[in-house]
Amino acid sequence: MATPTEEAIWEALRGVTDPDFDKDVVSLGFIHDLALNKNKVAFTFGPDTPMCPSRTAVAEQCRAAAEAVEGVKKVDMTAEARIQAHQVQQGVQLMEGVKNVIAVASGKGGVGKSTTAVNLALGLAQCGARVGILDADIYGPSIPRMLGVSGKPTSKDGKTLEPKEAFGLKAMSIGFLIDEETPMVWRGPMVMQALEQLIGDTNWGELDYLVVDLPPGTGDTQLTLSQKVPLTGSVIVSTPQDIALLDARRGFQMFEKVGVPSLGIVENMSLFICPHCGEETDIFSHGGGESFAADYGVTFLGSVPLDAGIREQADSGKPTVVAEPDSRQAEIYVTIANAVAVEIAKQAEDHSHKFPNISIQAD
Repeated sequence: MATPTEEAIWEALRGVTDPDFDKDVVSLGFIHDLALNKNKVAFTFGPDTPMCPSRTAVAEQCRAAAEAVEGVKKVDMTAEARIQAHQVQQGVQLMEGVKNVIAVASGKGGVGKSTTAVNLALGLAQCGARVGILDADIYGPSIPRMLGVSGKPTSKDGKTLEPKEAFGLKAMSIGFLIDEETPMVWRGPMVMQALEQLIGDTNWGELDYLVVDLPPGTGDTQLTLSQKVPLTGSVIVSTPQDIALLDARRGFQMFEKVGVPSLGIVENMSLFICPHCGEETDIFSHGGGESFAADYGVTFLGSVPLDAGIREQADSGKPTVVAEPDSRQAEIYVTIANAVAVEIAKQAEDHSHKFPNISIQAD
């Protein structure tokens, strides 16, 4: 029997292409610690994304490629995500322990942005990532209700707040500090101060991703975040209607101006699928999000159907990804989460700043 060589193993692994990146796993730097001991091969498949189903499939292809090398009798492969910190806006310091911050935004209210943000965070966590979610909507916090969490956060050191935890997520919201029905009758500066404290005074620990659920629009909150929080990128949520897409374009352009790259577009409430006959109906039109992405040259992350179950699950404090993890709807959210992680991984890892540092003053 022929004796395998490391060169032969590397060559075999170069034949495995990750379809999301359209490159081989060796060029992507996903293969680590390769060792050959006679006819036994060991290596780690360590992508810069969580181990979502598509990455798991690629890992198994790597194992099969190594096993197919002549002379190899045994392959010990470890599959583990090795998520890196990526570029942020110029002049903004990284958050200690937090590798990537994802802003989830919409140009207008009522498009399902918070539901998308929560299920995106849960999708990333389901794939093994360490994830937190920040409710940045001071006037209308909804994350506590959606995660089924209440009660005031504690402090171990008297200086920082401990985030609440639910379904593997670390969560913080002004909703944990006030009664659910208490209105926030605050002017802009107070809101900005509260938001900065929620971000900076929370003990997030070590996170691969912090998902920030923004309020709708392009106001003070968005500007404060873009100037003071290290944002890896933004996800824009819209419904297919022309009006919603027009507002979404404004949100997209705002992030462009402040040097925050777009990770892509999610089209929510895309189709209604009749639960009885399976007929698809375009209640809010269809395909607008995909056209939006094509117009601006950004990634179309996916379409989420109009489904009463998604709304009911969010209202009950158990979102779709955890309420029905094997459902088609949960699969869509996990696919979107994987697409977001891939877009982040495609960015430069050296924190070089491609974008200008633009100062914007609110009127």
